Amino acid sequence: MTRTLARSLAIAAGSLLVAASAWAQGTIRLNGAGATFPNPIYSKWVLEYHTAHPTVEINYQAIGSGGGIRQFTDHTVDFGASDGPMTDAQIQAVNGNVYHLPTVLGSVVPTYNIPGVTAQLRFNGDVLAGIWLGQITKWNDSRLTALNPGVSLPDQDIVVAHRSDGSGTTYIWTDYLSKVSPDWSSRVGKGTSVNWPVGLGGQGNPGVANIVKQTPGAIGYVELIYALQNQIGYGLVQNKSGNFIQASLQSTTDAAAAAAAALDANTDFRVSITDPDGPQAYPIASFTWLLVPKQMTDMAKARALLEFVWWAVHDGERFTTDLSYAPLPRHVVDLEEQCLKSITVDGHAVLPRNYRGR
Repeated sequence: MTRTLARSLAIAAGSLLVAASAWAQGTIRLNGAGATFPNPIYSKWVLEYHTAHPTVEINYQAIGSGGGIRQFTDHTVDFGASDGPMTDAQIQAVNGNVYHLPTVLGSVVPTYNIPGVTAQLRFNGDVLAGIWLGQITKWNDSRLTALNPGVSLPDQDIVVAHRSDGSGTTYIWTDYLSKVSPDWSSRVGKGTSVNWPVGLGGQGNPGVANIVKQTPGAIGYVELIYALQNQIGYGLVQNKSGNFIQASLQSTTDAAAAAAAALDANTDFRVSITDPDGPQAYPIASFTWLLVPKQMTDMAKARALLEFVWWAVHDGERFTTDLSYAPLPRHVVDLEEQCLKSITVDGHAVLPRNYRGR
């Protein structure tokens, strides 16, 4: 080997070592997947956080809650996301190594496309269950016209849309219907995926919103921001107090108030807030959760992930209202801080007990 060649190889080897060292000290990449329900706010958070912390890159794929749970269980992502909490069996499949960390609150609305009808329609639980059970098939059905006096509803077939993928939005919707309709509870039940009696399937919230927007006579259910972004009508829903409530930041916050107050340090946050008490509470609302391991193996990734989640539920909450999500109640954030500080790598806490963000 010539002296020149040896010198060149030494320089190349040194360059590789420098590159490896720079990589070790450089960008940390986190991968997550799951719910489409919170995707607008998660996309905003990822952009804002990377701007402030350029060495952290977060890739979030909105593939539906079912996909998020599956990828989290298979350890193909660093975190999952779901609007429907993992079942006890799913938690057992990961040996209990998961926290459900609430991020925001959102509402699911019945959205519709009825040519010639501009009024904001009223629905109740019985009527919504009847539509998705295939028992109410015309827009001028007497049960709909009784709820909407003065509105000229057409003699037109109702085209029902629902999610085709495993979906937390579906979980919220069917959780509500199971509470208000014994018929729905016994025939269909609740879950991220159910056997739909009728309807067309759409992929994600965007898919259902597109079916409704493109199909005269259609009705579907989507997270509020998707109805607003697609400029399609959505209805008022009668709550437990008998009032017809529009989904809004305040009515969603009201829905969470009672549930949040009942949480304590022993909770796993898998609480349902559909069909709540409260005269102004919107009845189809929910927390949405990040799925984060309680015990991790990579300290650098763990610290980057937990610092991002901490930022999201503190500083990131300022972006929620512009995207029609409600921020978490303070009591929930306090409990979540305790969870974040208890997460470990090889028995060592990732965040110090006095951590307050940066």
